[in-house]
Amino acid sequence: MTALTARDGYRLWAPRYETETAVSALEELTVRRLGIETRDRALLDVGCGTTRRLRESGAAFGVGIDLSADMLIAGGAAVNVAAGDVRALPLVSSAFDVIWCRLVIGHVRAIATCYGELARVARNRGMIVVSDICPEAIAAGHRRTFRDAAGDIHELEHFVHSRTAHERAATRVGLELHSCVDGMVGPEIEHFYNNAGRGAAYEQQRGHALVRVFSWQNVGAAA
Repeated sequence: MTALTARDGYRLWAPRYETETAVSALEELTVRRLGIETRDRALLDVGCGTTRRLRESGAAFGVGIDLSADMLIAGGAAVNVAAGDVRALPLVSSAFDVIWCRLVIGHVRAIATCYGELARVARNRGMIVVSDICPEAIAAGHRRTFRDAAGDIHELEHFVHSRTAHERAATRVGLELHSCVDGMVGPEIEHFYNNAGRGAAYEQQRGHALVRVFSWQNVGAAA
């Protein structure tokens, strides 16, 4: 199976993207456990997809950016959105209290520019949440796949970034690590495996890390 670029893949996935997967559900649960408040804040969702998370955030001012115009169109016009790239955000600096960059950064080969842009648009002491598939899960054979509107399965291009790579890129632009939490395969997402007829895979993966979520605080550019 040839892996699709993010732009091509999400164009095909857009009609079905609102449907949760084991990865997206576990990532959401793990982000919630961080306890980073978005209600009544200025929130930026980079890689917002169909804006399903942004619509439920309670943010006083929410903005969604996504590489795929098809994803934004599929989400409707309930929030402020624009097509854009995490490596060159079409936004003014120091504008947001909280920034999400969720299950996006693995689609980018070099992450230093991504972190630079996230730090640039964050307010002083603002919080930045970055999530991705755990490198350990990729090493064990997990792939970023989805089913399109016709029912065909596709793989998305994904680049593995270690925790050290994230920390190096973040600290260089003045971000301080607040937390790093792994989401583990367990009963909370078992039904996704069972519904897909993948009970054996669940038993193999149970207790293993599937997603990793970082939270950073913008404390100013490093000297």
